[in-house]
Amino acid sequence: MQIIAKLRQLLLILALPIFSGSVSAQVDDLGNVQIKTTKLADGLYMLEGSGGNIGVSVGDDGVMLVDDQFAQLTDKIKAAVAAITDKPIRFVLNTHHHPDHVGGNEILAADGVTILAHENVRKHMVEGAFNIVMQRQLPPAPQAALPIITFSDSIKLHINGEEIHAFHVVPAHTDGDAYVRFTKANVIHAGDVFRTTDYPLVDTGAHGTFQGIIAGYEVLLQLAGPDTKILPGHGVVSTRKDVESQLAMLVEIRDSIKALIAAGKTLEQVVAAAPTAQYDARWGSGRIKGADITTLIYKELKDDP
Repeated sequence: MQIIAKLRQLLLILALPIFSGSVSAQVDDLGNVQIKTTKLADGLYMLEGSGGNIGVSVGDDGVMLVDDQFAQLTDKIKAAVAAITDKPIRFVLNTHHHPDHVGGNEILAADGVTILAHENVRKHMVEGAFNIVMQRQLPPAPQAALPIITFSDSIKLHINGEEIHAFHVVPAHTDGDAYVRFTKANVIHAGDVFRTTDYPLVDTGAHGTFQGIIAGYEVLLQLAGPDTKILPGHGVVSTRKDVESQLAMLVEIRDSIKALIAAGKTLEQVVAAAPTAQYDARWGSGRIKGADITTLIYKELKDDP
């Protein structure tokens, strides 16, 4: 069984599209990164640095972080939190296992912080995983960096006068994605399932799926009201209308590719048809290009029409 699992993992890696954008810029010059703090609601903030956006719940019960970026930035992140409150950081909830979201775990755990995540986040960190962002195999994480509390479907925390509801999303960006909903503040941290920087990044090495991205957007629309603030894994604070707009684009692209497949077109012909062309100026200028997302959708639809 282990041999079969390894072979499946190898086939997944070989099937990955090679993204044409740079993957190294995210971890360059971290010494020069400054942490920006934005207030989202009473007792709730966003920190931006390098890597995934961080949610910060503060209050009498202490501090809870959603994600913690790279290890090299942990001291700066702690200083940014200390500028908001003198309460200690008590919890970190990881939205998925990528290094720009869990990199500070080990250092914060040494401070006594409790790490929580979906069970697949711990699994990937224990085993190591091929990271499609960095295009390399990540080694197993140190024991101290691992989440010590995991959940399969959902978990609720009642701190700082908030009901914080974290729940698993169908495999989308990865198979360990979690949304984190701050009920009183009316804010949802969507992790990397929802991004505003470029086309969706689907980590097929961690069993992510494009159809899961679409399903995840649909869940966001069910949860979000007109005044809900949606914190993306990367990018700017967004609204329900922003999710609707992105979802409409992704469905249109998917359906265009599905029609080309039905017409018997090969992958090369579908890429040449440029089904993303009208959106590339806005969404294809980052890491994920139009050809990348087209290739991803084509392969997924061919495997599971």
